[in-house]
Amino acid sequence: MCARPEYRLYESRQQKAALEARNGLLLFEEIEKIVKDSKAGFSLSPNTLRILHEIVIRDLYRCAGQFRTLPVYISRSGVVDNSQHQPPAWPLVVSYVEEMCEYVNRNFGKSPLHLAAYVMWRHNWIHPFMGGNGRTSRGLSYLVLNVRLGFNLPGQNTIAQQIEMKRGPYIKALTAADESAREGEVDLSEMEELLSNMLAAQLLFVHDKACGK
Repeated sequence: MCARPEYRLYESRQQKAALEARNGLLLFEEIEKIVKDSKAGFSLSPNTLRILHEIVIRDLYRCAGQFRTLPVYISRSGVVDNSQHQPPAWPLVVSYVEEMCEYVNRNFGKSPLHLAAYVMWRHNWIHPFMGGNGRTSRGLSYLVLNVRLGFNLPGQNTIAQQIEMKRGPYIKALTAADESAREGEVDLSEMEELLSNMLAAQLLFVHDKACGK
């Protein structure tokens, strides 16, 4: 994995935490910029993923912005994922990423929540990088949601922040989609419902502020 000692750039846990916090802010700024620029046109591409990933693990690991060239195994919260999903072999990564991007671009008329749920799951399913896949997928999902809506969403905590604070429902939704994919028909309903509830919580913050709460 990217976190192996030979890839590591940070020297302590404290430095790692500080860099992750900084990169989180930089990622949010980059998403806002892409959303604003998308008014002149938007097309999701593999390079979009590389840009987001480079920001996510900047100064943390040497593999920032690089698609993996080795096998990976999904581990969530320190335990091998119950879905039993094994990400595809590394020579297939680019073709799967291109397929994901093509799906979004071809189906851009679908609901924003569907597209956000799709890339959240599919990016994790592909696991295109050696590390930082979860944070990149959440950034990508939020980007697609905002671009599809046509504006940067207001409110706190953002969907990505809510997932970081409470990962259980997120892992459960990913696992449900993985299991349905193995059966031949992807069901994203649990992920869509999760994102819908989190979006409502984010926007409730704006409502409460408007009401002086």
